[in-house]
Amino acid sequence: MTLQNQTVVCLLDDEFEDLELWYPVYRTREAGATVLFAAPEKGKTYIGKYGVPAVADLSYEEVSSETIHGLLVPGGWAPDKIRRYPKVLQLVREMNDAGKPIGQICHAGWVLISAKILSGRKVTSTPGIRDDMENAGAIWFDEPVVVDGNLISARRPPDLPPYAKAFVDALEQRMG
Repeated sequence: MTLQNQTVVCLLDDEFEDLELWYPVYRTREAGATVLFAAPEKGKTYIGKYGVPAVADLSYEEVSSETIHGLLVPGGWAPDKIRRYPKVLQLVREMNDAGKPIGQICHAGWVLISAKILSGRKVTSTPGIRDDMENAGAIWFDEPVVVDGNLISARRPPDLPPYAKAFVDALEQRMG
């Protein structure tokens, strides 16, 4: 329970990749952190690509980078929706500027691209958006997990164990 008193927000919208949302959420909770879901509408149930539901604890508008310690962005098709909210892009930029851990997997890189925080950063993603990541200025690697400062990225579901561990490790290191 090393992450007691730490709060992480996981961004949410319909068609998230179920495993890419739940695995890091459970792993981060197992380490003692509180993980809350933020979505366009508080209290609404959002459905993953394979039918697993998740209920939003907060609306995007209620999230403050000053009160949270980390951010998780799941993959699937949800990132293409999530990145359309100016408040989310502002949150991602603020978290990045503060050096707070941001975990992203698979298509979640789209949110970081839209937040314009990838220039010169080392990342990975699903190979399907490699060009998008590189066109945003990122240095892309075909590796299970890439950690560049506060950015923790992974490619796809088979990479979830080392990805979730790297995210929890980043939160622990930040605690000092």
